[in-house]
Amino acid sequence: MKGVVLAGGLATRLRPLTWVTNKHLLPIYNKPMIYYPLEAMARAGIKDVLLTSSSDHSGHFESLLKTGENFGLRMYFAIQKNPKGGIPEAIYLAKDFAKDDNLMVILGDNIFNFNLKKTISEFNKEKKGAIVFGVKIPTQSKQYGVIEIDNSGKVISIEEKPDNPKSDIAQTGVYMYDKRVFSFIKNLKPSARGELEVTDLNNQYLKEGTLKCQLIDWWIDAGTSFDELLRANNLVAEKVKNGELQ
Repeated sequence: MKGVVLAGGLATRLRPLTWVTNKHLLPIYNKPMIYYPLEAMARAGIKDVLLTSSSDHSGHFESLLKTGENFGLRMYFAIQKNPKGGIPEAIYLAKDFAKDDNLMVILGDNIFNFNLKKTISEFNKEKKGAIVFGVKIPTQSKQYGVIEIDNSGKVISIEEKPDNPKSDIAQTGVYMYDKRVFSFIKNLKPSARGELEVTDLNNQYLKEGTLKCQLIDWWIDAGTSFDELLRANNLVAEKVKNGELQ
C-alpha cells in the first residue's frame, strides 16, 4: 500500500493566517500540522508517500519534509493546479505513483492517533473495495458527512451534512481505496460546487457493496476554522502531556 496526503486548497476560512503559508504548515502544539498524517502513515508501515499541494506553497513542503527520511518515509510531491478541483482530483494525481498498489489517503489537516496497521493488513487481503474511517460525534454529526453502517461495519449510506442524521458516525478525511479508484474518479462529474466530491467517489463503492467503515476513537479536523484549530492545539497539548502522543 502507498500513501497519499492531501495538502492543497486555499484555506480562506483561516485567513489571515494562510495568506503567506499553507494551513497544513501551521503549528499544532509542538509540530507542524502536516506531521500528524505523515506520522500516522509511518506508524502503519507505509514507506512511499505522495504529498499533493498547490503551487503557491509546494516549495515550503519540500524544504520542510525533504526526502522524508526523518519519518522513515520516501516522500514524493505533486502539484494540484486547480486548488478548487476537489479531493478526487487530488487523489488522481497519484495514478502513476500508485501503479497497481492500494492507496491510503489522509487529508493533511486530520489529526488522530489510531494505528492503521491492522486495518491495512486486513484490507490488503481483500480483492476489491474501499474503507472510510468514522468517529462517533453525537452532538456535531450535522457538520460532517454521516455514515450509516450495519453490524458488520458495511456502509449502508453516506449523507453529506444531513439535517436529520441517520447515525452519530461522522466521516473523517481518512480513506483506503483499491487500485480501481482512478477508474472510478474518471467517471465522476463535478457537483453543483463545480468540483469532484469524495462522497460521490465513495458512493461508487457503496453501490457495488464493497464500502466498509472503520471506527476510530478520536479525531480532529484542525483546518476548518479558528475554533477547530484552537481545539486541536489544546487537545494535542493535553495528550502529549499525558503521554498519549509524542
